[in-house]
Amino acid sequence: MAEKVRFEGRVAIVTGAGAGLGRAYALLLASRGASVVVNDLGGGRHGDGSSTKAADVVVDEIRRNGGKSVANYDSVVDGEKVVKTAIDAFGRVDIVINNAGILRDKSFMRLTDTDWDLVHSVHLKAAAKITQAAWPYFRKQNYGRVIMTSSNSGLYGNFGQANYSAAKMGLVGLANTLAIEGEKYNIHTNVIVPTAASRLTEDILPPDLFTALNPDLIAPVVAWLCHEDCPDNGSIIDAAAGWAGKSHLIRSSGAILRKNLNEMVTPEVVRESWEQITDMSEAKHFNSIGDVTGELVNALDQMREGVSKDAVYKCSYTNRDTILYALGVGATTKEPSDMRFLYENHEDFSVLPTYYVIYGPSGASVTNVFENIRPGIQVDPTRILHGEQYLEVFKRLPLEGKVESRFRVQDVMDKGKGAVALIEYETFNAETGEKLARSQMSAFIVGGGGFNGPRNSPHVIPTVDPPKRKPDISVLQKTNSDQAALYRLSGDINPLHIDSNIAALMGYSEPILHGLCSLGFSTRHVLHTYAGGNSDLFKAIKVRFAKPVYPGQTLRTDMWREGNRIHFQTTAVETSTPVITGAYIDLKQVQPPTVMRNLCSAKVNLESDAVFEQITDYVKSHQDEVKKINGVFVYIVTSKGEPTAQWTIDLKKGEVYRGEPKAKVDTTLTVDDKDMIQMALGKLNPQVAFMQGKLKIKGNIMLTQKLKTLLDANRPKL
Repeated sequence: MAEKVRFEGRVAIVTGAGAGLGRAYALLLASRGASVVVNDLGGGRHGDGSSTKAADVVVDEIRRNGGKSVANYDSVVDGEKVVKTAIDAFGRVDIVINNAGILRDKSFMRLTDTDWDLVHSVHLKAAAKITQAAWPYFRKQNYGRVIMTSSNSGLYGNFGQANYSAAKMGLVGLANTLAIEGEKYNIHTNVIVPTAASRLTEDILPPDLFTALNPDLIAPVVAWLCHEDCPDNGSIIDAAAGWAGKSHLIRSSGAILRKNLNEMVTPEVVRESWEQITDMSEAKHFNSIGDVTGELVNALDQMREGVSKDAVYKCSYTNRDTILYALGVGATTKEPSDMRFLYENHEDFSVLPTYYVIYGPSGASVTNVFENIRPGIQVDPTRILHGEQYLEVFKRLPLEGKVESRFRVQDVMDKGKGAVALIEYETFNAETGEKLARSQMSAFIVGGGGFNGPRNSPHVIPTVDPPKRKPDISVLQKTNSDQAALYRLSGDINPLHIDSNIAALMGYSEPILHGLCSLGFSTRHVLHTYAGGNSDLFKAIKVRFAKPVYPGQTLRTDMWREGNRIHFQTTAVETSTPVITGAYIDLKQVQPPTVMRNLCSAKVNLESDAVFEQITDYVKSHQDEVKKINGVFVYIVTSKGEPTAQWTIDLKKGEVYRGEPKAKVDTTLTVDDKDMIQMALGKLNPQVAFMQGKLKIKGNIMLTQKLKTLLDANRPKL
């Protein structure tokens, strides 16, 4: 059995211990061997009145249970008197739990100086005074544990509690500094953010919630923070109803607002950089003010060095270039949904968002980026392997225009036999200055390691493994034997992808396909499946290139949906080898899944597929009859609450197919896979299903009555 957490020989002061949380802390510590000073003025939650009864009742309870305890009735603002009680009674003090508090809730405009000062005195000033009085004893005995009590109102704000919120957040700042000052004396200061029933909330919380938020569920968390074996110092711990977690302040990576120290910052530059300034996707937690200062020094160094003109890659593109790129990543006129990327006169003509990844290899090859990786590292372009790629798109990509990509080396990691360079490049509209995309590529430099550098970097944008279940949907597409030759025309002219001699030198049996080409294939598959092919819904992509692909191999993109994130893994089917791993695409919005036709297939395995296959056969053999219905219906079939398949029944043209409609839809029906089977078998009346919410209908509801003919006609076959 695990050793119990005990406090023999320790003396604890608990303020506001006459009831609620304070009482729970005092009783638990005493039951585990601590001598406890129960401080309570005995006043109301607004700070009015006083009584010795509250503290005495708790002291009596502790003593009846065999514990050691004394009462203190002083105001917590008189910190020295509270600490003196501990010294007089027990000869020492080891633990201070600053728990006492009051409320003076009013809207900000109605707050008086008294409301403000009284709340700050009891919460913030009192915590400082009691801790300050105990501090000399802590230092002398080289031991102390301090708990500050903050609140969700302090961390996040709450209407009508400006005074209370400010004081509670002030306690976080006080704890941060005391954690630093006390560390070398083995004095730990931590913050508890409790959500519990107390005198402050006894007639505010609903009775059921008041009962559920039992203070006894918080006390064990605080007790552990007070124990000598707890390593935490400067932590903020949330606790409520049998749950606990750690909180901390974080800061975005930010943006450098001037290229060099000679430039001034303008509001216009701030406006254009605001999205990056406020982007929390790579937010960091700093452990000290020194870490923050270090980040500032790094930023100043970058400004001091300036942005090399050679590290800016400028180019222009037209629809011819974006169409060529789409062809390079497998788009084909045989797949109707690809036409938006291939035909400039298409009504939804757009640029595949991953088009901007080409500026990585293209820009790196014509700038001095790799030459400035690190002093002493000789870079042979033929010895560079693309390890990982990230792309985030901020705006709809222009159909054509002039752009410039600005490169910088974020970090270089020593991997022993090689080095990994993290290269960031941001792409801007060269005419307006608007930032369009941000990318990061990791390049493995064969033979570049061994310089005793760091193995990891905080700048890495991590890959994420997919969920541990079978893929939700899989899409297959065969690459062309000339795929690499076609893709390199978009700018990645590394001879590894076309020259057999270079490929042999790198250890490959033949030229390999660009990793970014495989990325493009998978991006198309995900966009068509979960975004209806709409590139405007694309937000970001991250991939790791695990193994090479040889032109002519078949790629299978396995997909898992988790909210707006689509995890995927790409496999070379012929060898069953994963070639892209840890990958995901973040979408702004997810559409009902659709299946790419012709070159691609999906594995959804729904029972209702049989229903639609029978309907397909019926429609083909009864064209004149079904066309009289004269409607276009779309079925969105769900499984486990998630849209999983989409079927179009076009009874104007007499067609049934899986995928998005090619004509204007009259009615959209959403139904669960199993409920669709029950309706088809006649065991679930569609009208009953509609009334029960099992069948959702949007559009021309009356027209759906005619669909009953199809289900009735196919029932004997099911």
